[in-house]
Amino acid sequence: MTEAKIALVTGANRGIGFEILKSLVIAGYTVIGTSRSKEGTDVIDKELAASNAKGFGSILDIKDKDSIKELNTEIKEKYGAASVLVNNAGITADNLMIRMSDDEWNDVIETNLSSVFRVTKEIVRDMMKQRYGRIINIGSVVGLSGNAGQVNYSSSKSALLGFSKSLAREVASRNITVNTISPGFIDTDMTKKLKEEQKSALVNSIPLGRMGSAAELANVVKFIASEEASYITGENINVNGGLYM
Repeated sequence: MTEAKIALVTGANRGIGFEILKSLVIAGYTVIGTSRSKEGTDVIDKELAASNAKGFGSILDIKDKDSIKELNTEIKEKYGAASVLVNNAGITADNLMIRMSDDEWNDVIETNLSSVFRVTKEIVRDMMKQRYGRIINIGSVVGLSGNAGQVNYSSSKSALLGFSKSLAREVASRNITVNTISPGFIDTDMTKKLKEEQKSALVNSIPLGRMGSAAELANVVKFIASEEASYITGENINVNGGLYM
């Protein structure tokens, strides 16, 4: 294994991404977390400082190839090449397909799928040079089951499965693993906005009878990033309380 434990987590300022950042910090990683805003990077920097951890928050436009390259250069200059990449940043723009605008389709595909291609392409080059890496893509249960009103989001998350499996085959000889983790309904700011009757209906559809916590998902990410998961690649790990079996 590479000596340095350096992780890059996109969309790390809240929800699942923030818990992933905290989990990797606890595991001893230097963590670089990205956000679209200065407010978001302030949250990341505050958490890293409170934990006395190495790393920093960075404003990143994951749609901009030059922005990604600049961040990677900064990471390498400060700490060395990233050994773990967690592609977590994503958006939703829900609508029934018949009413879905081109922008609602394009924005979600661009952010949730094309940006994963861009970020991974930049980071994986250095992983190949150091002959070690862990690439972890955050998918979704709806990428497997589908969901009315989310043709764009479901398509982007379903495509991640093929992306991960194909890339896993390409880089396995360099000791780089590529996996997808697909959460179900996780208790985050997003689900807190749901009405009580919507939450009840969701919980009733989950065999374990509750939503998952962001920390439970982050623990799976921490495992897949570790040496203990060195023989797992090209897989999708469902973390959904039995919602989709």
